[in-house]
Amino acid sequence: MDQKILHTMEYPKIINHLARYTQTSLGKQMAEELQPVTRLEDVKLLLQGTEESFTVDRLKGYPSFGGVVDITSAVRRARIGGTLNPHELLGIATTLEGSRRIKRYLSAVHEDNPVEILFTLSDSLSEQKPLEDAIKRCVDDSAEIMDSASAELSQIRRELRGGEVRIREKLDSMIRSSTVSKMLQDQIVTIRGDRFVIPVKAEYRSHFGGIVHDQSGSGATLFIEPESIVAMNNKLRETKLREEREIEVILQKLTALVGEQAELLIYDIDILAQLDFMFAKARLAREMKATLPRMNDRGFIKLRRGRHPLISIDQVVPIDVELGNHFSTIIVTGPNTGGKTVTLKTIGLLSLMAMSGLFVPVEEGCQLCVFDAIYADIGDEQSIEQSLSTFSSHMTNIISILKNMTPKSLVLLDEVGAGTDPAEGSALAIAILEHIHSLGCRMVATTHYSELKAYAYERKGVINASMEFDINTLSPTYRLLVGVPGRSNAFAIAERLGLPAPILEFARGEVKEEDLRVENMIAKLEENRNIAEQERENAEKLRKEMEGLRSKHEAELEKLEQQKERYLEKADEEAREIIAKARSEAEKIIDELRLLAMEEGASVKEHKLIAARKQLDEAEPAMRKKSIAHKAAKPKRSIQPGDEVKVHSLNQKGHVVELSGDKEALVQLGIMKMKVALDDLELIGSAPVTKPVQRTAANVKRTRDEHVRTELDLRGANLEEALIEVDRFIDEAYLSNLGQIYIIHGKGTGILRSGISDYLRRHKHIKSYRLGNYGEGGTGVTVAELK
Repeated sequence: MDQKILHTMEYPKIINHLARYTQTSLGKQMAEELQPVTRLEDVKLLLQGTEESFTVDRLKGYPSFGGVVDITSAVRRARIGGTLNPHELLGIATTLEGSRRIKRYLSAVHEDNPVEILFTLSDSLSEQKPLEDAIKRCVDDSAEIMDSASAELSQIRRELRGGEVRIREKLDSMIRSSTVSKMLQDQIVTIRGDRFVIPVKAEYRSHFGGIVHDQSGSGATLFIEPESIVAMNNKLRETKLREEREIEVILQKLTALVGEQAELLIYDIDILAQLDFMFAKARLAREMKATLPRMNDRGFIKLRRGRHPLISIDQVVPIDVELGNHFSTIIVTGPNTGGKTVTLKTIGLLSLMAMSGLFVPVEEGCQLCVFDAIYADIGDEQSIEQSLSTFSSHMTNIISILKNMTPKSLVLLDEVGAGTDPAEGSALAIAILEHIHSLGCRMVATTHYSELKAYAYERKGVINASMEFDINTLSPTYRLLVGVPGRSNAFAIAERLGLPAPILEFARGEVKEEDLRVENMIAKLEENRNIAEQERENAEKLRKEMEGLRSKHEAELEKLEQQKERYLEKADEEAREIIAKARSEAEKIIDELRLLAMEEGASVKEHKLIAARKQLDEAEPAMRKKSIAHKAAKPKRSIQPGDEVKVHSLNQKGHVVELSGDKEALVQLGIMKMKVALDDLELIGSAPVTKPVQRTAANVKRTRDEHVRTELDLRGANLEEALIEVDRFIDEAYLSNLGQIYIIHGKGTGILRSGISDYLRRHKHIKSYRLGNYGEGGTGVTVAELK
C-alpha cells in the first residue's frame, strides 16, 4: 500500500494508538509495522484473531505479559558462543515464566470458550522449566549471582567476608588508638579502588606509613592504606579475582544451556509478540467501541453509523454509506466545512483498518471490502489556498491514480476539477469521473460543481449525496444524505445575514432558469426526504413500542402457563395421595379377607384379589407429562388385531382382540375385555406367539406382566401357610403367562419339600416339576413348569 495514501488517510495515527496498548517491545514493534492486507482469506484470519482476543478480554480479561522482554539478541549471541551477563539471563528466565503463565491462562480460557487461533499459538509455546530453574538457582531478582550458584563460589565468598571482617577489625583498632586518632580527619574506614583505607590529615603524612590511594578535593585529607593491612588487602584482592573467574564459569554454563534451546526460544518470542499484538488490537477495539466487520472482495461497502476513529465519540457525527450494490460511484456535494473531506477519510480509513485486521467503529453487521489498493487525492480546503499550482498538484495525483488503479480499487477524490476555470474544471471532472466509473472502480468524489449533480442524476450506477446544512442555524450538521444532491444555500445565508432585498432579487434574476429548476427540484427532494425521515422515525418508535408490548405479553403468558402447571401438578399430587391412602386401606381389607379365607376355608380366589388390586392401581391418575408425551408420539403403523398395545387412560397393557369400526378397538386387559378409542392406544409390538388359552366361559387371555415375580421364598413358614402362598403364586404366574417358577423351601427336615411336591403333582396348571440343579439351589428349591 502506498505510504503517501496511508498518511493522507491518517492511518499512522491509528497505528500509534494501537502501539500504546501493547505490553512488550516485541508487540509494539509488530503494531508499528502493521500494514493493510489485500487477500480476503488473510484479512478474515487476522479479524478472527482479533475477535478471539476481544472475547477473551471481555469475558476473562487480557493476560499479563509481565516479565516478557525481547531476548532475541541475547539468545542469538548465546547460539554463537558469546557469554551472557546476569541481566540477560534474568530476562530469559522471566520471559520463560511469563510464557508458561500465558500458556496456562489461554488453555484454561479455551476449555470454557473455544478460541482456536489463540489456543493454537499459545499451545505451541515450548516448556523450558529446567532452563528457567537453572537460571533462577544462580541469578537473583536483582541480576546478582547468588552464593548457591556453585559450591566453589560459596566457599570463595565466605573467604571474602572473613577477610573483610579481619581488615575492618584491624583498622578499627588503629583508629581507636590515641596515637593514630589525632592524625585522622575522621575516625572512619572507607574504600578506594577496592582497597580499605583511612582518612589521614595531610600534615601527618610523614608520620604515617602506608600507601596513598586518593586525596580530597582540598588536599587536606589523604586516603592511606596502612602497611599493616597491605598484605591482607592483597589477599582479599586475589580472592575477588577468584570470585570473578568462578562467576564467569557459571555464566558460561548457563549461556551454553540457553544456546542449546536457542531455536525454541526465538520461536517462543515470536509467538509472544503475536499474542501481545492481538490483545492490543482487542483493547483498541474496546476503546473505540468498535465491532467486527463482515468482509467481502466484491467491492461492497455498507456502513451503519460509521464514525471517524480519530474524532471524539461525543463530537463525531456518524454516517451511513452503501456503495457497490446498486451504484458504484457517489458524488457528494455541499458547502465548505460541511464534512465532505471527513466523509472521504472515514470511508478510506475504516477500509484500511478492516484490511489490517482491526475492528471498526460501526454498528454490528456492517460490511467492508478488501480492495487491491486505495487511491486518494484529498486536499485541505481550509488551509490550502486554491491556485494554479494546487490544480497542477491535484492533476499529478489523479494522473498517477489513473495509471495504477484496477477494477478492484477504491478511489477517493476531493474537490475533483477544482482550482481552475469553473467551466473547464466541471468538464474535466465529468470526464475523469466517467473514465473511472466505466472501469468499474468503487469511487467517492466531492465537488462544488452543479454540472456534476446532473451527471450523477443521469448516469446509471452513479448517485448524488450531500452534506446536510441547517439554514436556521446557518451551520452544517455533518450528516451524509445519500440520494439527495446538495443545494446552494448562498441566497438563504445572505438573506439571514441581512443582505438588502433588492440585491438578493437582482442576484436571483441573474441565475439561469435551468439552475433554478435544479435548485427547486433539490429543495423538493430534501423536503420529501425530511418527511420520509420523520415517518421512518415514527414507525421505528411504534415498532419498538409494539416489541415492548409483545415481550410483556409473552412474559405474562409464560407466567400464567407456569402457574397453570403448578396448579395441575399440585392437583395431581393431591390425587395421588388420596389414591395411595385408598390403596393402603384396600390392602388391609384384602389381607383380612385372605386371613379369613384361611381360617374359615372360604373359597375366596386369589386371582380375584389380584384383579381387585389391579383395578385399584388403574384408578391412580397418570402423570400429565406422560399423557402429553403419548399425544405427541406418532404410531409407527396402524393398529391391527393381535397387536400388543398400551391404554394411556388406564396406564395398562393389553392385546387387541378386534377392531370396532375406524375409531374403536376391543382390547383384552387381563381378565377383562373393553372397548377403547384408537386415539387412546399406543402400539407396543406385535401379538405374542403364544396362543390364548381358553379356560372357562370367562374367555381369559394370558398376557405377560413383566412385574410379576418368578420365585417364591417359603423358608420359615409351616406347611399349611406355605400351600396357601403356593396356590396364590401359581395363579399369579399362570395369569401372567410365566413358563417356569421357582419355589424356595430350604433343605431342613424335608417336610415342606414333600408337601409342596405332593401339591404340585395334583395342581391343574403344573406341567412338571423337579428339584433345583447345581447353581439353582439344589434340593432347597423346586422348579415347576406351567402348562
